[in-house]
Amino acid sequence: MPIRTIVSVPEEVLRRKARPVTKFDDKLQALIDDMVETMRVAPGVGLAAPQVAVAQRVIVVEYYENEEAAEENEEDGEELPKRLYTVVNPEITRKSAETELGVEGCLSIPGINGEVERHLAVTVKGLNRRGQPLTLKLKGWTARIFQHEIDHLNGILFTDLATSIWKITPPVEGEEEETDDLHSRAE
Repeated sequence: MPIRTIVSVPEEVLRRKARPVTKFDDKLQALIDDMVETMRVAPGVGLAAPQVAVAQRVIVVEYYENEEAAEENEEDGEELPKRLYTVVNPEITRKSAETELGVEGCLSIPGINGEVERHLAVTVKGLNRRGQPLTLKLKGWTARIFQHEIDHLNGILFTDLATSIWKITPPVEGEEEETDDLHSRAE
């Protein structure tokens, strides 16, 4: 499973709507395997095919199935296993009325973070890697990750939705991380 290059802005593929997948062949399986490995090495919690220069509707997400238990275990020095999601042709079919602001970053926009308002819960329908239908009811941080990755499939970047954006300055040893506010936009 080769590691693929993650493309960065202003690559055009990041701004185009990705094509639906119609063939569940060996080429698709290799793409999915490569995306999972690339996401893990980056490291990231999600990756959309356009981020590896493939304009197809495929996302992979790897995060804790039970976020609250993961946080509790982390405090105890333990780490729970993560759940790997692979969704082909994903669509958000339901969104909660409740939203919240949260900080996001993106592997295709290195060194930048921003605050984005997202729905607290979503239902996602799509196909698994073998073409079988699936429905996921997601909440919290996992719902945020899915919304971010599905936006990629529609040519939308988190910076398009952010209420504020800032540059991340890597910390110098012994100092705290600094940020420079690049952009602030009123809702």
